[in-house]
Amino acid sequence: MIALVHNNKQVVNVFDATTEEVIGVQGTIVEVFFKLAEKFPNEKIVWCHKKLVPHLSIDALGEVMDIPFKMCSFETSNEYFMNTSIGFVEQTLFINVSKEVTYPTWLMSSDVGVITADVLVNFKGLLKYKLSFEELLNYIAKKGINNGLLCYSIPLLLKDGFPIISKKRISNSQLFRFVKSNYKYRWVWLYLLNKLVYNKKLLLLSFLNSIFKSKIDINISIEQLKSVGSIDKYPTIDVLIPTLGRENYLKDVLLDLSKQTILPTRIIIVEQQPIENSSSTLDFLNEKWPFEIDHTLIYQLGACNARNIGLTKVQSEWTFFADDDIRMETGFLEQSFKYIQYYKARGVTLSCLREGEVEKLDKIIQWNSFGSGCSIVKSEYLKELQFDMALEFGYGEDFDFGMQLRKRGVDILYIPFVKMLHLKAPIGGFRKKIEKEWEQEQLLPKPSPTVMVVKLKHSLIEQIQGYKTNLFLKFYRSQAIKNPFKYYSYFKKAWNKSVYWTNELMKN
Repeated sequence: MIALVHNNKQVVNVFDATTEEVIGVQGTIVEVFFKLAEKFPNEKIVWCHKKLVPHLSIDALGEVMDIPFKMCSFETSNEYFMNTSIGFVEQTLFINVSKEVTYPTWLMSSDVGVITADVLVNFKGLLKYKLSFEELLNYIAKKGINNGLLCYSIPLLLKDGFPIISKKRISNSQLFRFVKSNYKYRWVWLYLLNKLVYNKKLLLLSFLNSIFKSKIDINISIEQLKSVGSIDKYPTIDVLIPTLGRENYLKDVLLDLSKQTILPTRIIIVEQQPIENSSSTLDFLNEKWPFEIDHTLIYQLGACNARNIGLTKVQSEWTFFADDDIRMETGFLEQSFKYIQYYKARGVTLSCLREGEVEKLDKIIQWNSFGSGCSIVKSEYLKELQFDMALEFGYGEDFDFGMQLRKRGVDILYIPFVKMLHLKAPIGGFRKKIEKEWEQEQLLPKPSPTVMVVKLKHSLIEQIQGYKTNLFLKFYRSQAIKNPFKYYSYFKKAWNKSVYWTNELMKN
C-alpha cells in the first residue's frame, strides 16, 4: 500500500504504508498519483492530507479494498468539492450522501481515499486536461461508476478526532465544464436556467466559457469477472413472496425453487384475498416441499403491507424478495451467491426481464434503485425496516426501501449475469385501480404525491428543484394550455397541490 501525502497544493511525502519506506517521486499531485500507479501496478494507492496522517486507519484501508475495482474516500467537512447545485442536473441517489455509513457515491474528496493502481492507470488519459487533484478524483469516479468502478464514502478510513480540512470548492466554470463532460448537452442549458431561477444568478460568462472549451472525455475499460468461483459457505435463505390471484404462476415459482442447487430454508407467502373471510386458493401448499412453507392469508390488499407482514417472519441469514410470476433456472440461487460472496455484497438486485427483452448491461454496477421482486438482502439489515405505507398503490416504494437500506450502509449492486424471467402475468396482482383522495379534486396534483414523498425523503433541495423544472418543460408539450403564462400559473398550483397531499401522506 503506497501513501501519497499532500497539502492540497503539492506533494508533501510518499511512502510505503507497510514498511514506512520513503519513495522519491517528483511532480504535481496529479502527476505523482499516476506515476505511483505505473511504478507499483499491484499496490493500492492511498491519498491523504498531511493533517490527517495521524488519523489514517491503515487496517480499514486494507479491509475496504476487498475487491480490485473499487474507489473509496471520505470528506471531513459537511461540503464536498462538488457543491450541491450538481443536483440541478443529476437525479440519482449518489449525490445525497449519508456520511455516517458506507455509502455509494461518485463524490470524491482529496482528504483521504484509496484506489488500486491497476484501475487508476485506466484514467491516465485525464492527465492532458490539467485538472486539479480534487477535480481529477471526481472525474475518475463519475466516469468510472457507470463502467463497473464501485465508488464509496467510507467514514472508517479515519480514526476518531480528525480535524476538518478546509479547501477550495469547485468554481462555476469548472462545474459547467463538468456538466458538459458528463451529461447530455441540454443539461448545460438547464443548469444555467436552474441557477437563474432558483439562485438568482446568471452565470453567462461561465456558461460561454464551457461552450467554447472542449469536453473532457476518456475511453476506459474496467475488467470485471464475468464468472466467479465456488461458494465458500452455503447460506440460509428465506424467500418472501406476496401474492394475489396467481395460483398457477406461484406454484411454478415454488417448483423452480424446489429444484435449486441451493435450496431455500423457508418460503414466506403472504396471500391476499379481496373478499373478507374467503378461503385460500393455494391448495398446493399442502403438498410435500423440500423447504418450510410459512403461509399467511390476509384480507387487506397492497404489496407494501403484504411484504411488511412477511418481513416480520424472516429468520434466515438472507432474504430473497421475489415476485409471484417469475421463472428461474436450477442454478439461479447458487450463481447469485457466488457473486454476493465474491463482492462481499450486503444487497443485490438481479436481472429480471420479460420474454424478448435484452439485458443492456455487461458489468456489475451500483444500482440507482431496488427491485422488491428480484433482490437478495442480508437479513440483519432488514430488522425494523418497512415498506412505507404512504406509498401503497402508488409509486416509489421500491426506491424508498432501497434508500432505507443504503442509509444502513447497504449498497445495492445490480448483477446482470444472473437472470430470471418475469412473466408479467395477465391475471392477478394489483390490477384494480385504487382511487386516491386527490384524484377526486378538479385540479390534479403534479407530480403524483407518492412520487413527491420519495423526492422529499431522499433528495437534495436542488434535485427537487431540477426535477420541477424538467417536469414543467416536459409536461408543457403534452397538455392543452399553450399560453406559457397561464401554463405557469396552472403548473404552480398543481405542484403546490402535490406538496399539500404529500404532507398529508407523510403525517400518517
